[in-house]
Amino acid sequence: MDRKIIVGITQGDTNGVGYEVIIKSLTDARLLDLCVPVVYGSSRAFGFYKKQLPDVEGLNTNIISTAKDYHPKRVNIINCVPDNFRIDPGQPAPEGANAALIALREAVKDLKNGDLDAMVTAPLNKKAVALHFPGFTGHTEFLINEFGANDGLMFLIAEKMRVGVVTNHIPLSKVPSALSVEKILSKLRLMNNSLKEDFGIIRPRIAVLGLNPHSGDSGLLGSEEIDIINPAIEAAGKEDILAFGAYSPDGFFSTHQQYSFDAVLAMYHDQGLIPFKALAFDTGVNFTAGLPVVRTSPDHGTAYELAGKGVANPMPMKSAIYAAIDIVRNRWNYEDMRKNVLKVPSPQDGGSKGGARGPV
Repeated sequence: MDRKIIVGITQGDTNGVGYEVIIKSLTDARLLDLCVPVVYGSSRAFGFYKKQLPDVEGLNTNIISTAKDYHPKRVNIINCVPDNFRIDPGQPAPEGANAALIALREAVKDLKNGDLDAMVTAPLNKKAVALHFPGFTGHTEFLINEFGANDGLMFLIAEKMRVGVVTNHIPLSKVPSALSVEKILSKLRLMNNSLKEDFGIIRPRIAVLGLNPHSGDSGLLGSEEIDIINPAIEAAGKEDILAFGAYSPDGFFSTHQQYSFDAVLAMYHDQGLIPFKALAFDTGVNFTAGLPVVRTSPDHGTAYELAGKGVANPMPMKSAIYAAIDIVRNRWNYEDMRKNVLKVPSPQDGGSKGGARGPV
């Protein structure tokens, strides 16, 4: 028998649009029929932003000490941030960044303990968080380290398009030296596995973009395609991964080729995220593939310029919550297939950490 998915939602930066888009999203009664939301942050901050929004008076909340104490029909809030911090909408501040980090760590702890099925993270300010946690470059890298994964994939997903990146949050000048056959092959493996396990695609087709203009023009404009990218595609083919390319980045999206594939692998952050956000910003979701747990987030930042004005669009956050629910159920279905059809032991049988157990 199916049960509701338990979704932890981190507040993000308290001075950004995090609380506003969380509250607006959770007014959707359909979400509360599918999942149990557990918000990690501050009931005071939740109430502060709720008062500024119309048509949310009927949103019932329940303050709890641990995720295990959740109320199945309410928005649950865990007070993990001190009540005396200042709320200053639209203003980057150390307190807001520190509160985001505290909430993230608390949710990760419960995710590791199996008290949550998935985690959705509201936006934070990477630079400000790094002042409290030196070396922090983003949720993706933080979670890869926290869950001891060998690798992870920043995977941007929308209804008709999925885009992953080989390199994440690094300077553009360091991208060429960060690429290698093994690194690209690792991302292709992660993407291929995720498309099967997380999205239910039996034989995924993946497009791979080149690094240089016109994919190097046969070496005239750069040799990375010849030396690194094409060999990685060939190696993937030997592992029965359907990878194609390298495609010229400038013409790929403009000719709508992305819709002929199940996913696209870009070489660096902006190469993949600029076209993705241009085409799917309102519904785009950032998913971290390759982890033993499910984590999604809306594909936008703190938007300080909109904070406290009641005009932030909740669709990306709502899409992130729906995506987390779908991915959890797809993983459960995939594990059932492995155990019942393929007779392969489940990763849970091997004791992998993170994520609440499947349907009960």
